[in-house]
Parts: sequence; C-alpha cells; structure tokens
Amino acid sequence: MARRLISSGSTFEREVGYSRAVIDGDWAFVSGTTGFDYARMAISDDVAEQARQALENISSALADADFSLADVVRTTYILPSTEDWPACWPVLREYFGDIRPASTMLVAGLADPRMKIEIEVTAKRSA
Repeated sequence: MARRLISSGSTFEREVGYSRAVIDGDWAFVSGTTGFDYARMAISDDVAEQARQALENISSALADADFSLADVVRTTYILPSTEDWPACWPVLREYFGDIRPASTMLVAGLADPRMKIEIEVTAKRSA
C-alpha cells in the first residue's frame, strides 16, 4: 500500500510543509495537533477544551484514513505549563480510558501563545 497524506486543510500545513497525518500500510502517524477549531478558526482559552478539540481534530484525520481512536497505540502530550496538565486528565480519560495507549507528557513552548496543549498520536490498524 502506498503512503497516503491526510490534510486538515490548515494553511499552516502548506506553509510549513507537513501533513496532518501520514498513512503507511496499517500505521497512521498523526502530527502534533492543537485545539484550533478549523471550522470557526478559533481556539478556546480553556486547556481542557483545547485538549477535546485537538482529539476531535485527530479523530477526524484518523477517520479520513479508516482508522479510529481505538487504533491509537502511542500518544505524546506537549504543554507549555505543567500546571495545566491535571485539567486535561478528565478529557484524556474520556477519549483514551479504555484504549490506554503508551503515553508521554512533555513541557515545551508551542508555536502560538494561545496554544495550551499539542497532541501527537501513532495508530496501528487492528487485524
């Protein structure tokens, strides 16, 4: 199966030169995704809402390639502020509580000061 590129339609993808997701066989690699609502071109001030929107953006990218969040095997969470991390837990548990992928949380600056969380996932299609 050929490599397939998935775009969210964000101009940032074109400007920087990356894809929202790259599909290679049974694997999906989803780029770091923030809580921007691309339909409204807006981002919430609330970190938990940003986490929810980021996961919806990721879910949409996965669905475009016939994957789902249930296929996620690895997550990386990046937050500029450690203090914001606990506020995300209920949302992450809602989406991944039964899936329980391997996960890492990092503290680092993000591209836009309005962004409070970025989420990257790797998924493997179930047999």
